[in-house]
Amino acid sequence: MASAYKPSDEKELAELISWASGESLALELVGGGTKRGLGCPVSCNGQGAPARVDLSGIAGVVFYEPEELVISVRPGTPLAEVNRLLAERHQMLAFEPLDWGWLLTGQSAPGTIGGAISVGSSGPRRVKAGAARDFVLGAHAVNGRGECFKSGGRVVKNVTGYDLHKLMTGAFGTLGAFTEITLKVLPAPEKTHTLLIHGLRPERAVEAMGIAANSPYEVSGLAHVPFGEASRSQVAYVGRAGRAITALRVEGPAVSVAHRMEELKKLLAPFGPLDELHSTNSSRFWAELRDAWLLPPDHQVVWRVSVPPTDGAAIVEASGADSYLMDWAGGLVWLGYETATAGQGARIRAAMTQGGHAMLVRAPEFLRREEAVFQPQAEGLAKLSARVKAGFDPSGIFNPGRMGAVPLSGAA
Repeated sequence: MASAYKPSDEKELAELISWASGESLALELVGGGTKRGLGCPVSCNGQGAPARVDLSGIAGVVFYEPEELVISVRPGTPLAEVNRLLAERHQMLAFEPLDWGWLLTGQSAPGTIGGAISVGSSGPRRVKAGAARDFVLGAHAVNGRGECFKSGGRVVKNVTGYDLHKLMTGAFGTLGAFTEITLKVLPAPEKTHTLLIHGLRPERAVEAMGIAANSPYEVSGLAHVPFGEASRSQVAYVGRAGRAITALRVEGPAVSVAHRMEELKKLLAPFGPLDELHSTNSSRFWAELRDAWLLPPDHQVVWRVSVPPTDGAAIVEASGADSYLMDWAGGLVWLGYETATAGQGARIRAAMTQGGHAMLVRAPEFLRREEAVFQPQAEGLAKLSARVKAGFDPSGIFNPGRMGAVPLSGAA
């Protein structure tokens, strides 16, 4: 029996899945393979490895309508190719999908657009523009029965059927296999500048970011980075003299950016010394932050924690982490640990007093198998998730165990 398959189109994929469902054969859905280290290891309860389905052959741009701000691509299309195509028309994926390679393999590996949508990859601009799922207008996909289906369409206000494509966004390939994804895109900003505040403690940084976020100056990125001896950045004067920096990004037409930056400087002057990054250095810094490249590369364990922004500093304090980054005005906290030890996850989750989600991103495989990689769900929500999974994939053949659930009986 073959252990790997590479369908070239939706028809071949549907036939493969239909056959696998009938044989109770578990499938690992893979695009570029760059995110296989995210989530729990795919497993079949000791019954052998799943067959690998390589979706990179289902690739290419279906249509691109720059005037309508919409693009439709097949899932195996490299993310870098999509970004280049959009950049030619001065447009962008506003949700800033991460290059997870730096965290998972130590080198750049942006992967495919299907992978980015499957893990719900959203970067710093989420605070202003929204998450990945907010930009998915529609999709074609194949469910666990081998049935092809379509959800959504080409416009934002589409009322046809259910938003199944939004359920699949961030489901780590456990609900179905994308064969086409339609995305809303946005114009790329003419200018990008970043205001830096030096030397703030985490709680003071959260206060400053909150003021900026609630100001009328349309800040599109709010982050805090504690530059110490182990920190790194290619932007030479970020973290001046090893001090922490709080970064606030402003984007748009040149005249508007200049005005808003001056107003922000006046508003935030009481917080301490200020610097400004212009376009090239701004873009480089926010890419480094987006990909968590600024965390020390030798730290064995990395957690990604989403909480209410006002809780960001408390999470940092209570976690006992050796390194951290704060994004989304304090609502996203990256925590790094030099070594893997018992109780790190429990300590983080105990500090999440107002709710949130803690995900184990980088760890030795033994820890990925022992820890709750994703935030444990309340009983009612877990039952609902199981019903959704059964509706899409009744035999449990897609990526079994990837999100921590025990594979349904019959998957082998």
